[in-house]
Amino acid sequence: MELLITGASGFVGKYVVAAGLRRGHRIKAIVRPETDVTGIPWHDHERLELARIDLLRQPTELTAALTGVEAVIHLAAVKSGNFDEQFAGTVTTTQHLLAAMAAATVARLVAVSTFSVYEYEQKRAHSLLDEDSPLVTAERVVNRDEYSQTKLIQEQLYRKFEQEGGKVTILRPGMIYGREYLWHALLGAEFGSVFLRIGTRGTLPLSYVENCAEAMIIAAESEAAIGQTLNIVDDNLPTQGQYTQALKQRHPSPKLYYCPWVVIKAIAGFGWWMNQTFLKGGVKMPGIAVPAKLHSRFKPLRYTNQRAKTVLNWQPKYSFTASLDRSCGDGELLKV
Repeated sequence: MELLITGASGFVGKYVVAAGLRRGHRIKAIVRPETDVTGIPWHDHERLELARIDLLRQPTELTAALTGVEAVIHLAAVKSGNFDEQFAGTVTTTQHLLAAMAAATVARLVAVSTFSVYEYEQKRAHSLLDEDSPLVTAERVVNRDEYSQTKLIQEQLYRKFEQEGGKVTILRPGMIYGREYLWHALLGAEFGSVFLRIGTRGTLPLSYVENCAEAMIIAAESEAAIGQTLNIVDDNLPTQGQYTQALKQRHPSPKLYYCPWVVIKAIAGFGWWMNQTFLKGGVKMPGIAVPAKLHSRFKPLRYTNQRAKTVLNWQPKYSFTASLDRSCGDGELLKV
């Protein structure tokens, strides 16, 4: 197949391109015009074509880039900045891509979403979060971060594209981790040189980046995946405590402090009530003091990858231990 992959030079995109090349596909890799890819081992692969396009500012070039493409894997998104910046980098760029796909008559789309679109605050602790779990509503998502807000809008664009004839698979990975991202946001919050760990017994919805990348390529290959929404997480998921302990044995750790989930939940709930009741919401609270954000990151839940394994005939290749060993080792992970 000939695949077009957006966000190809990003943390996840680099591995998705490598996985696609390993599985024998021809890849058109979309990168920003100024991006230096010479340090990525696959940059000069014979089955790779680089397309230097700014999805926000050069939408007209997308249609030409889609010539000959059989499927698109859309990874590009913006995770930082204010709402307008994230809206432009996530929502507007997706609008440009879908318009170009329609113009080029490319219908097959693997759309990469996120667990951030689910409702957490109203979900019972230790219950199962799966593909049938409710999404956060437009009314409630305003209390979440800009990433959740823009990714929810992005999913609505995917659904509209599907209704108009697109052959869409929506993948919702859990927390994608790997060599470039090990002390991640589901473990706690960073304050300067200090990392405040929150919770210890909650299961982490982890997706090791190489496992996740292969699932994305298989989804593009699979006719059975069309019309499906699939959560992508690994097998035998560790708890917060197990992950932290295993990582500390392999990787330098920041200065760690610990706060139990029930304690931080109570503090955040009281602080939110005080702010809303007496200050009319006038005080801007840090993220971990906003209940909606806190629950979406740290509430202890259960997870499953059974639907993805069944639909895609996919099995996560690397166990948790092997994933950490690869992440903390010095072997080349992106060589094709």
